[in-house]
Amino acid sequence: MKEGVIGILGGMGPEATLDLFQKVIKNTKAVRDQDHLRVLIDNNPKIPDRTPAILGSGENPVPMMIETAKNLERAGADFIVIPCVSAHYFINQLGEGIAIPVISIIEEVAGEIERRLPGIKRTGLIATTGTIRAGLFQDRLRGIGVEVLVPPPKDQENLVMSAIYGESGIKAGFTSGENKGKILKASNALIKKGAQGIIGGCTEVPLVLQQSDIEAPFFDSLDILALAAIRLARSGTH
Repeated sequence: MKEGVIGILGGMGPEATLDLFQKVIKNTKAVRDQDHLRVLIDNNPKIPDRTPAILGSGENPVPMMIETAKNLERAGADFIVIPCVSAHYFINQLGEGIAIPVISIIEEVAGEIERRLPGIKRTGLIATTGTIRAGLFQDRLRGIGVEVLVPPPKDQENLVMSAIYGESGIKAGFTSGENKGKILKASNALIKKGAQGIIGGCTEVPLVLQQSDIEAPFFDSLDILALAAIRLARSGTH
């Protein structure tokens, strides 16, 4: 059976792209180089920011996303994964522009929640304002009876967005100390409100927050996406 070639549409942001690649490698059962999967990466940080685009104040990222995905398609990728949650707001438009499938991080996280926490009533979401406003996780999880709790506007701005986008934020390469504390504080506040799990709904979040940091189950969106990519590549059906 021929293994599939994973295409990573990266650069949104570069550290999350690196993290996804590392997670594909670490989660692949291998004893020698040749046991690993072939992975193609186009790390294109020039793609316009997704959050302003979703909120109606920024440039449309879709044309450059399609152009980048086509590079991967031409290079031999059998399917695309995107280490950026907010980019999934545009997943249908992206899919229309290319001939190979795009694996949805939203679908994979929802599936993992159903498997790990059957009967869960509510989960917390730590994500960019664009992802929250787009309702990506809310719409999908509502379908399986799960309410999604999000930080109040003040916490969303001063803790989550500050940690991700601030001058000394995660996107600027600061993945410890203050930013970890901010994400942890926002997560714990949601757990106190009744969240039975926390979704790392921005691919920068797992760069600072791990399961050992919080008491509730943590859903690392990048780890879940990496496992899905491995399963699909190994299955030979793409």
